[in-house]
Amino acid sequence: MANQFYEPGVQGEQKVRALFARIAKRYDLLNDLQSFGLHRYWKRRVVQLAGVRKGSRALDLCCGTGDIAFGLAAEGAEVVGLDFSAEMLAVADRRKSAGSCLQSTTRLSFLQGDALKIPFPESSFDIVTVGYGLRNLSNWRAGLSEMRRVGKSGARLVVLEFGKPNQPVWRGIYFGYLRCFVPLLGLLFCRSASAYSYILESLKHYPAQEGVAAEMQKLGLANVRIYSFLGGVMTINYGEKPQAECR
Repeated sequence: MANQFYEPGVQGEQKVRALFARIAKRYDLLNDLQSFGLHRYWKRRVVQLAGVRKGSRALDLCCGTGDIAFGLAAEGAEVVGLDFSAEMLAVADRRKSAGSCLQSTTRLSFLQGDALKIPFPESSFDIVTVGYGLRNLSNWRAGLSEMRRVGKSGARLVVLEFGKPNQPVWRGIYFGYLRCFVPLLGLLFCRSASAYSYILESLKHYPAQEGVAAEMQKLGLANVRIYSFLGGVMTINYGEKPQAECR
């Protein structure tokens, strides 16, 4: 049975918008429950790999409720969090206003926009991150290309996303968890099993860590690496825009 929120290509964009509008208020809670709190560690690893330095400018794409953006700002970066979902950004703005995530929020701003048409000129950022967003774009390759475009010479590009374990038995167990347990959480806490069965459906059509690494290399990124967690259940793809492209 097809998932009501998944449709490949551009025609699926409105369905993804509807999905995040529906789950925005419970998004953080569900992340804690489905990952047993581990998503916090994985996001900290993203921030570590981003290598924030004094004066760094960072762009966090598909920022959602702002976890990675807050983490980058806490390290001293000047951060823009960009997302297409007004509902998710409303949660991020409330967290910022509450001041519970950062002592000083002057270095952090949130902006509604399209990760496939980033509203900044090329070579604008030292760091470009995306957490759980590349898989949701209508064209993930174009999303990576945009990340590269707005990165400065030497920029670190960091992608956190669900992975596909290489070991067949472990992959089967993991996919079973995504098929059965995660949608049950969605039903209990968001009154929508489909909103969370979407994860597995979208992952089936996504090339995951190996495909992203190959595309990074195709785009000419340097130091391309894959970091795997829990046997490939969760992964981080890392690459750098070549220093030679300094203008």
